[in-house]
Amino acid sequence: MYFVNREQIEDRLRFAAVAAEACRQIERRWPESGGDLLLQLAQERALHLAIETVTDVGSLLIDAYILRDASSYEDIVDILRDEQAADEELAALLLELVKLRKPLVQDYASWPREEQHALLPKLPGALDRFAAGVRAFMQRETLG
Repeated sequence: MYFVNREQIEDRLRFAAVAAEACRQIERRWPESGGDLLLQLAQERALHLAIETVTDVGSLLIDAYILRDASSYEDIVDILRDEQAADEELAALLLELVKLRKPLVQDYASWPREEQHALLPKLPGALDRFAAGVRAFMQRETLG
């Protein structure tokens, strides 16, 4: 095990709560606004930040605990699942999330922003569970 920068991991896990709250607010406001452009762009950014949070934390854990090298964003999620930082159900949802990175970052001109994304209402709970799973993983590794 290398140095574990718990402060950096905790900063990102605290930000996961911010991204979760953004998703809640967007979901709550979507029907009344008709999904106006500002809310559409806020949704895209919330999804993107959720992806970056998950992959940043995953990368930090992989580096700190000398887990196998990740070859892709999807592989980061697979490693988190394999190391029991995320259960099967959560890992499936996170995998679906990280697969959005390329369309959000590279194919933004054709992103279907007029619709509320199906993951948006699922993300708050998923990000909360992700943070709890990461903290439990670090606790196990520290004690083990």
